[in-house]
Amino acid sequence: MRITIDDKWTATVTGDPLHITPRFDFRDFRVRIATYANVEERGRFLLDTFGSQPWLWDTPDELRFDRASRQLVGAEFQIAGEAADAADSARVPAAPLVHPGGLRADEAQDFRLEVTSELCRAPGDTVLTCLRDLDVLDEPLEARIGIAPDVALLVQHGTVVGWSLTDPAQYLTTGFAAPDPAPPAPATRLLLTECLDLVTTELLDEVRDRAPAALDRLRALDQALRTQPEDRHRADALLSLIADLVEDYADRPPGQKP
Repeated sequence: MRITIDDKWTATVTGDPLHITPRFDFRDFRVRIATYANVEERGRFLLDTFGSQPWLWDTPDELRFDRASRQLVGAEFQIAGEAADAADSARVPAAPLVHPGGLRADEAQDFRLEVTSELCRAPGDTVLTCLRDLDVLDEPLEARIGIAPDVALLVQHGTVVGWSLTDPAQYLTTGFAAPDPAPPAPATRLLLTECLDLVTTELLDEVRDRAPAALDRLRALDQALRTQPEDRHRADALLSLIADLVEDYADRPPGQKP
């Protein structure tokens, strides 16, 4: 199967997906699929590969390919900051099922992968689906290509129109740290949903406006994350963003900009 990623730039689906554990960096709100462990290694990785990457003020999503084999070797996706409403999220089709596969660039040439604009949250946040736009939901998907564990590219009319992350709680982390390989605690899954409710809905605007009820909810969530007795790696990953919001809006005097 050949797919289009950026206008006329194409890649061919192979039978070899990446065997790299995704990292859901909650503070940066992005998913990384790569082996680099710090900024320096990331820089070398970008120099040694080709594909879509940030440049100056331009920050597209990233698909990176080996220069010799043209095989996909890494990816980084930004999560849309505002969630679609429940009715639209419910329209995300269950079919087709994910088919594991890698990508081989049809030519060794850089391209640009536009970031998605719509976040659809499945019930319980068991799957996060990021789409180019909501018009994608008006027609069936052609394929789900599982390029890495629990990460799939969504294809419609031969073109990549989004991506998804299944079981995002499993992959919670910060920065370049590897996620905890143990299953997430049930409390962590509930806290992830509370955090996403806060940062992807109108509640975030209420926090920024310092609405008392919203700030009370923010402080309660911050406290719950700080006192969770288990699954500390994931709780700290969620706390990394929530604590920043507390500092910027709940702890600062009104009128003082964050």
